[in-house]
Amino acid sequence: MTAPAQVRAGRREWLGLAVLMLPVLLVSVDGTVLTFAVPSITRALAPSGTELLWAVDIYPLLLAGLLVTAGSLGDRFGRRRLLLLGAAGFGAASVLAAYAPDIRWLIAARALQGVFGAALMPSTLSLLRNLFLDQQQRRLAIAIWASGFAGGAALGPVLGGALLEHYWWGSVFLVNVPVLAVLLAAGRLLPESRDPAPGPLDLASVALSLTTMLPLVYAIKTLAGGSPGPVVAAAAVFGLGSGVAFVRRQLTRPAPLLDLRLFRDRVVTAAISANLLIIAALSGLLLLTSQYLQLVLGRSPMDAGLLLVPGLLASVAGGLAAVPLARRFPVRGLVLTGLLLAAFGYVVATRLGTGSSAALVVVAFGLVATGAGLAETLTNDAILTAAPPERAGQASAVSETAYELGTGLGVAVLGSVLSAVYTAHLVLPADLDAGEREAAGTLGGAFDVADRLPPVAATALTDSAREAFTAGMDLTAGIGVAVMLAAAALVALVWRTPSAGA
Repeated sequence: MTAPAQVRAGRREWLGLAVLMLPVLLVSVDGTVLTFAVPSITRALAPSGTELLWAVDIYPLLLAGLLVTAGSLGDRFGRRRLLLLGAAGFGAASVLAAYAPDIRWLIAARALQGVFGAALMPSTLSLLRNLFLDQQQRRLAIAIWASGFAGGAALGPVLGGALLEHYWWGSVFLVNVPVLAVLLAAGRLLPESRDPAPGPLDLASVALSLTTMLPLVYAIKTLAGGSPGPVVAAAAVFGLGSGVAFVRRQLTRPAPLLDLRLFRDRVVTAAISANLLIIAALSGLLLLTSQYLQLVLGRSPMDAGLLLVPGLLASVAGGLAAVPLARRFPVRGLVLTGLLLAAFGYVVATRLGTGSSAALVVVAFGLVATGAGLAETLTNDAILTAAPPERAGQASAVSETAYELGTGLGVAVLGSVLSAVYTAHLVLPADLDAGEREAAGTLGGAFDVADRLPPVAATALTDSAREAFTAGMDLTAGIGVAVMLAAAALVALVWRTPSAGA
């Protein structure tokens, strides 16, 4: 049935969506562009291995940990206000990062980017929920919004490679500033929205949310990355204890920071789970294929980035196709289709070897990306539809948290499996010293060590490293197949609603 004319969005609302795309693109670009700047940062700032890891990880750690709090603050104090505050802070933090004189300064600036990025993201999706009241228009808007993540992920490697060929490493951060200036100037196109009766802000719940999310995200990322220890265990226990206290407090408060009634909806539970797992699959495969193209097939960083662009464009196409498809087919069935497409893409990835064609990578990544685009659009729409408008910020934060955790877990878990299999299969020349053996523990390091060896030993090492890496790719891709099939089974069993078309 066609929605009444008064609830359908007009030109101003679609212009508002264009404005909301700007922070989405920036946050997703910042999630990938730094990886290309790491060698330049290492030469310029001489960080330790731990410091370099924190420079990369502190941004997604704080971004994921603060999303729930930021979403609730937007509900209370105004989503547009929070968005513009986040934009101003993110721009300032980008300038600080670009001109960092040492690695500790850069870590602090990246931390600020995570804090203000958390203010940006729930505001974008919650404002979208209130701009587009018609279900079909909202699905299209969410599809366009979600395409910003794929577009940013595609743009990150290409933009990073182009900037680093001509400018210093700080340029990858400084490029944010003019885009954020446009966002601040165009923010007037967005209507303000908030919960009309939010109740007082519960500072104890804010503190508990932070002491739950930050330690748990840190523990999950560190443990999945293969670095267990007493500090990680303590962080996990502390986070879980805070989480129990947080849940109990929310269930007894008249105006909770996070309305846990959202999770009583089986569709929301299934949608959040599917969202997290499909994003984990996409981000994990992006990590694997970018290394495979560069280090096994010998493509340049720019060429590798360009070869992955078709898949990321396919993700955009899958998201946009979700809108007309949802008019004709059940949403649950379309989400299942997306998950099964991703599973088949991982099946194709199990066939990659040392002599495979780059076209096989394009096909595998394209299938996973198309499935991710289709499923992500519909799961985000399901989460927002289930939430009342006054709780849009909280629902958006839950969806965004699933996205960020999925990104981190996909990289950490699949990357650690790949690393373990690579190490187990690698055959090293007998005359390497301890330092060379340690350096050869990564595929890139093995090539660096080979450059210093006699020709016969160098060829043996690089051949073994390539074969060990592809063995790791095969097992990791097999795990990807299993994860996608498990996600499909979860959706099939849990996603139950009497509503037509869902």
